Amino acid sequence: MLYLKKANLEDGDKEYEFYSLLPENENGFTNVFCGISRERFLSDVLPAMIGYDRGIGLPEGYVPETSWFLWEDDEIVGLFRIRHRLTDSLRSGAGHIGYSIRKGFRGRGYASEGLRLAVEKAWEVIEEDEIYLSVHRDNPASLAVQQKNGAYIHHADEGSYYTRIPRD
Repeated sequence: MLYLKKANLEDGDKEYEFYSLLPENENGFTNVFCGISRERFLSDVLPAMIGYDRGIGLPEGYVPETSWFLWEDDEIVGLFRIRHRLTDSLRSGAGHIGYSIRKGFRGRGYASEGLRLAVEKAWEVIEEDEIYLSVHRDNPASLAVQQKNGAYIHHADEGSYYTRIPRD
């Protein structure tokens, strides 16, 4: 069974394992915790990540963000970050949702179903009439995932497509 679950302390070891396998920057998804120790992840990073969901301890210029792990039964296969609102830089860049699927699970529909579930969660906190996303031009699979979930290309530049999913 595939489902989303918020970052939490009880699943910290599995969440750390997922983060430890993510590259520092892949297709625009950044892992600022790349190379961090398990101990520091569990004692500092994970509690901060959980606080960000409630707007607690946010770095200057950041907005509340919920980290949702995509689980297949008892294994984490992906991560979806939902930013609750947009700053000017998010509006013209990354947007509301960023996601990554674990290598070995790509190309099997996890991103499409995970984004569908994430969009449902996003509408609970996002006030805008559209969900903003972006995707690198050299990542057509992710563009297809977004379009499968109702996104249209709003505009593009040399490196990225900027897509929108309208509220139904």
